[in-house]
Amino acid sequence: MSRLRIHRERHLIARIGWLRAAVLGANDGIVSTASLIVGVAAAAAGRSEILVAGSAALVAGAMSMAAGEYVSVSSQSDTESADLARERLELKTDLAAEREELAGIYVARGVEPETAAKVADQLMAKDALAAHARDELGISDMTTARPIQAALASAATFSAGAVAPLLVAAVAPLNLLPMAVSIASLVFLAVLGVIGAQAGGARPWRAAMRVTFWGALAMALTAGIGRLVGTAV
Repeated sequence: MSRLRIHRERHLIARIGWLRAAVLGANDGIVSTASLIVGVAAAAAGRSEILVAGSAALVAGAMSMAAGEYVSVSSQSDTESADLARERLELKTDLAAEREELAGIYVARGVEPETAAKVADQLMAKDALAAHARDELGISDMTTARPIQAALASAATFSAGAVAPLLVAAVAPLNLLPMAVSIASLVFLAVLGVIGAQAGGARPWRAAMRVTFWGALAMALTAGIGRLVGTAV
């Protein structure tokens, strides 16, 4: 007698909720903090002023990222809840029309009308709301909004990213500080791009080049502004 094996696939899209927030947080932590440090250093500030500015950027940025992610993802969650409430009401008031609507979705995907009607009947008999949420609204357990998870991931990864250029600024010689922070931050960004790409199943070197380019541009602009302001003051 053959024995059936249950194969539970692990798809990368299941990581999208925390991966997006984590990569965004770490990238922003490195770029914004390093840019600020380079800009302040370019204005001929002392090490204490540079470290104070970098530390303030770390705390303020982490809180801003957490609040921003929580608010934005909460808005998505509220929209999902409103759509589910509407769908729940429609299932309660006009079940036949909802069954026909679900069957029509399967027909549009290439299923024969008779088969589509049977599938719709069976899925709705098991969990009508879940069937409509998944196939009509595109809401599933893997992609549903999780505000607290996104907020914590963003704050934690922003802090981790911001610490890296801050530590370099604390130990690098003052005359070489802008260059040391810039080079180290570009390396950190490249590594982050590779890690994020591997976690998401994308091409690592393309992601590394993308984040490195924008990080270099941000630091170059803030360094130029810092030098202009420092000269003017």
